Amino acid sequence: MNTTETVPELVTLHVWRIPRAALGRALSRMALDPRRLRALPGVRFGKLLGTGTGTGFGPGDADLTRWAALTVWDSPAAAAGFTGSRVERAWSGIARSGVRVDLRPLTSRGEWSGRRPFGEPAGGPVHGPVLALTRARLRPARALTFWRAVPPVAAALHAAPGLLARFGVGEAPLGWQGTVSVWRDPADLVAFAYRHPEHRAAITRTPTERWYAEELFARFEVRDVVGDRTVLGWVGDADDPAKGERA
Repeated sequence: MNTTETVPELVTLHVWRIPRAALGRALSRMALDPRRLRALPGVRFGKLLGTGTGTGFGPGDADLTRWAALTVWDSPAAAAGFTGSRVERAWSGIARSGVRVDLRPLTSRGEWSGRRPFGEPAGGPVHGPVLALTRARLRPARALTFWRAVPPVAAALHAAPGLLARFGVGEAPLGWQGTVSVWRDPADLVAFAYRHPEHRAAITRTPTERWYAEELFARFEVRDVVGDRTVLGWVGDADDPAKGERA
């Protein structure tokens, strides 16, 4: 199926940090809650995700104490209904800390599970932080060459000017991975994406290596950060210009 959605008003990224003792409960939630998330009123698209450090894309990169939910909403009013929902209560009940990032889609290319969940955004001026989301389903026969190409790009990303936060995300232990990165402003993101030699080399190799069976790249304006941003691995200081940021 190839479905183009209208551009949503709001996308939310919830991220929770759990104690290791709660891992069994988190795994149960990952089995039970995807359908419950998608069944919430006003949800157009929703994914529960595991996370990693972003330095690699195998099981060794997994962070079993951090979990996330990415949700596309019909409206901000619908998104408000997440608070107090069965899914939110379950995750908040096992989390020791959490954060919510409110996002407005700026650009989106590619598909996720056969859909274009963020529609075809028209962009627009942004004066503040932006979030980049990549997601890919690897071709099994090409996975090894992909994993070998990751370390130089991950090392370059870690040291990139303007990077505020970054971590890996995944729908499965292998082959269904992506990244989340938050940048001080769009110029910093563009400088890394198109001018950094390691990242440019990876982009150039993608069509010939045919790493991905499905891929998506999207950028968002960060409208708000609510909660404990250290859960995101935030590397900036207290003066980072997170628009509308609240603790």
